[in-house]
Amino acid sequence: MPQITDAKPTSFKRSACPLTNSLEIFGDKWSLLIVRDIYFGKHRYKDFAQSPERIPTNILAERLRKLQFHGIIEKTPYQQKPVRYSYELTDKGRGLLPVIREIVVWGQAHFEGTLMMTKAPEVESQDG
Repeated sequence: MPQITDAKPTSFKRSACPLTNSLEIFGDKWSLLIVRDIYFGKHRYKDFAQSPERIPTNILAERLRKLQFHGIIEKTPYQQKPVRYSYELTDKGRGLLPVIREIVVWGQAHFEGTLMMTKAPEVESQDG
């Protein structure tokens, strides 16, 4: 009979909980805003830095690296000297759009005076 142990899986930082592991990637106050900005057409570092939330540049650089590391975004050089990058959502990143949409719906219902999104994140059909 196999023994049950309290050993944690080594591939998870804190636990095997999917919410915990998701929040490790985008549970800070900036990462989903970067995903939002890419969805709305911002693709360059300068564009993200000019968002109304005014993300500090050191945090922006770290979040872009983190989102890329986890496969949420990908970067492509658009200029060589100096090298500058454009950022796009991956399939995995686009998978966050329904989550963002629901957070927006919740926020609009519970925070009077919040703005309506001018373009609702599109959700791909599960019908194939």
